[in-house]
Amino acid sequence: MTTLLTERTLVRELARTIAELAASPENAARIRRWRDVNGLRRPDRAPVYCRPVGCWEELLPEERLRCTDPWLRGIERQFRRQLIKAEIGDDDPLEPSFPVGAAFAADPPNLWGVEVGRHAATAAGGAWAYDPPLKTEADFAKLAMPRVTYLPDETGRRAERAHGLLGDILPVRVVCDAPLGATLGTAAADLRGLTAMMMDTVDDPALLHRLMAHLRDATLAAMDAAEASGLLTPNTTGPMLCSDPIGPPDGPVTFANCWCMANSQEFDQISPARWEEFCLAYQLPIFARCGLVAYGCCENLTRKMEGVLCIPNLRIFVCSAWTDLDRVIERVGSHHVIMWRQKASDVIFAADDGALRAALEDGMRRLRGCHVQIVLRELQTLAGNLDRLHVWTRLAIAAAEAWSA
Repeated sequence: MTTLLTERTLVRELARTIAELAASPENAARIRRWRDVNGLRRPDRAPVYCRPVGCWEELLPEERLRCTDPWLRGIERQFRRQLIKAEIGDDDPLEPSFPVGAAFAADPPNLWGVEVGRHAATAAGGAWAYDPPLKTEADFAKLAMPRVTYLPDETGRRAERAHGLLGDILPVRVVCDAPLGATLGTAAADLRGLTAMMMDTVDDPALLHRLMAHLRDATLAAMDAAEASGLLTPNTTGPMLCSDPIGPPDGPVTFANCWCMANSQEFDQISPARWEEFCLAYQLPIFARCGLVAYGCCENLTRKMEGVLCIPNLRIFVCSAWTDLDRVIERVGSHHVIMWRQKASDVIFAADDGALRAALEDGMRRLRGCHVQIVLRELQTLAGNLDRLHVWTRLAIAAAEAWSA
């Protein structure tokens, strides 16, 4: 049983360790590595990043956390995860500050005026299924345009509380990003259902256009609200998007000073022409307001490459494990950054280290001369191999060092 004072002391000690790591030469090298590659310069080697996602339950079981106060427990979890990543040894950069998110309220509170439902998984680790609220055309009349409002008092309360706990160790920094994302397809599938969306492209294209236009307009309005708050923060820190400052250096921060990261996973199975019509066309006005764009995730972009490369401010082309790497190398070359995504199941269930090493070395040999990030994401389990991310990171760094010259 711990007291609140003991828990505060514990969190502050973790913060001191984070601050020391953030001030280290190794962390400075990681930040420089990301900034160089995203600036289309030659880093000492390609940066390497892994994102555990669903593996955190194995790496950091909840019973290992000591704080019982919910707020302190959340910060403890955040810090311990950062320390585990430091132990894994990838290029996840640490910032010498503690971020506090600006507070916003949405009207209606459920965002879209309808309740998004899901059918829960029937077994542990199983998949959920869509239960969309927009089942018929009549349901679209219930769809609301959300209004996003900045809450300065709540933001100040959050910052003051964090400053009282950590301000003398990690300076507190209020951060503000886009309240709604630019992917659009995720919200569309939540509202309409993935099967219905695919059928709409043929049976009722006007209905899908109506939905995508609604999502685009809501996202643009939310961007207006974020800029109007005066707190919009350039998202040029952290893995993958860590970069030099973007856009005009003077005046208030706008999305011209920010990255936009988006994808089209829900539209993976439709043709390039229909993807451009129903997805990309609605994303482009959002991209136009941003300084740089990173596009793609787990979808196969092999046949959609030309559309992606037409994004005027594209900087990062995300090459998933299902996208033809050789085609990407041929078409993207050194004009953009190639985020080379690894196939999570191949990494976790590899028979031995040799298979991991061979795949990494082969890919980096082919990518030689390109601007490359090596990224492993969307992990859902380590299958009991608790050192697998440590091993993969070590091998990925070795491959990057061997083929980055």
